[in-house]
Amino acid sequence: MIAQLKENHPALCEKAGALSACAEPLSIVRTVDAKARNCHETRTITVFDAAAAVEDTEWEPHVRALIQVERAVLTRNAATGMWKPSREISFYLSSRPVTAQIAGDAIRNHWGIENTSHYTRDVTFLEDAPRIRKNPGIFARMRSLAFNVLRCNKADTTPQDRFAAALGGLEAMFKMTFFRER
Repeated sequence: MIAQLKENHPALCEKAGALSACAEPLSIVRTVDAKARNCHETRTITVFDAAAAVEDTEWEPHVRALIQVERAVLTRNAATGMWKPSREISFYLSSRPVTAQIAGDAIRNHWGIENTSHYTRDVTFLEDAPRIRKNPGIFARMRSLAFNVLRCNKADTTPQDRFAAALGGLEAMFKMTFFRER
């Protein structure tokens, strides 16, 4: 398991930063994202032994590696043509020893899930907006079912598919999804 370390654990964040500044890394890998439009991102993934950072804490039996991801991004402003640099450092904790390449791939692949499923559910279905007090899990399952049906039958975009379903295409969409000839 790899989990991001956030500011709600300030003492652990401080120890992680101190460890990454002075400890010898176990492995390092640098990747460049050339697919982005108007953006050039270089990631440096560094893995450290986490023993010193989690020593004498509740995390000690669970954490084996500390992963530092440094993102250096150049973003091009279309109006001016100038490049704006930014730099961000994130820390992750791993439950087992891991190489920088594997850690970087796992972290990057997680963002693919976040950007496709979670973003679509938050924006298209306004999943964070409902104030349902009784049986919220039932409504969450209904949204999940609707999302999966729309995703299986994707014609254009999810909002357009939702609109088509609202106009009466829902029955046809369910038939296409659940009763396809195999």
